[in-house]
Amino acid sequence: EEAIVAEHYVLLKDLHITAAYASLAFFVLRAIWSFNGTHVLQARWVKVIPHIIDTALLALGVSLAVILNFWPLPAWLSAKITALVIYIVLGTVAIKRGRTPATRAMAAVAAVGVFGYMLGAAIQRSPLSWLAWLG
Repeated sequence: EEAIVAEHYVLLKDLHITAAYASLAFFVLRAIWSFNGTHVLQARWVKVIPHIIDTALLALGVSLAVILNFWPLPAWLSAKITALVIYIVLGTVAIKRGRTPATRAMAAVAAVGVFGYMLGAAIQRSPLSWLAWLG
């Protein structure tokens, strides 16, 4: 049974990482389109794809947490989830809600920074993210 769980863990982790990078890549592309004012942002597929990717990302993350029996949530995972909420808010400003191209660009850069924090928190398994590497 442990071998099956380990096999699923590796697959789920790899899929989660792939979905995270796909989410980031598509976010950056949409942010660029938003900054440039292109109308492709109104295309149905551009509006649907992020929901599919992000739903898969969340489902895979929850599956990993269940397999690893992360309850109560470790501090690094709680910090990552909090950062995810901030990333989502910044993303909506970058793509939809920012009134000026400068505001959208700043929000996009901040969102990518928050993504980097989440990546560091996951890799370092610390709410200090990349700073944990120093200590």
